[in-house]
Amino acid sequence: MEIKAKLNYLHIAPRKVRLVTDFIRGMEIKQAENYLKFIPKRVSGSLLKFLQSAVNNAENNFKLEKDVLYIKQIVVNEGTPFKRWQPVSRGRAFPILRRTSNINLVLGVKEGSKAGEKVKKETVKKETEEIKKEETIVKKPQTIKSKAPKETVRGSRFKGLTKKIFRRKSF
Repeated sequence: MEIKAKLNYLHIAPRKVRLVTDFIRGMEIKQAENYLKFIPKRVSGSLLKFLQSAVNNAENNFKLEKDVLYIKQIVVNEGTPFKRWQPVSRGRAFPILRRTSNINLVLGVKEGSKAGEKVKKETVKKETEEIKKEETIVKKPQTIKSKAPKETVRGSRFKGLTKKIFRRKSF
């Protein structure tokens, strides 16, 4: 089972974020939190909040404990940069790119843990129940009713007309 989380537009350059994420990849959650608390990098506070948020989502949505989770995959991609301009001599301007990061985190469940097996069984049960419900609800086939031709409009000189035709001059 995998729990996915995303953090978009973090206002720190991706190369600075990768220094820390490469270090915590593959760690258990408690160990990674301890490292992030004491790493002297600016990104460590944001990563710690993001990691805690992902763990809380796993606990709330999937009923998993913190002890059975680990960081399976963490990828840092470049986000859209903020573009700023620095004035220089002779009326020119040089561009400044304020880079942002997008972080994708995948939490995995340790193999052999009882919590992971319970969740897998529960999800399989829910999926089978949903499939059974879908099978019991059978849609009635819609029959196409043929429409009878429209009758001629009263007062029309031409009896064979089946629909009204717009003309500038009336007959």
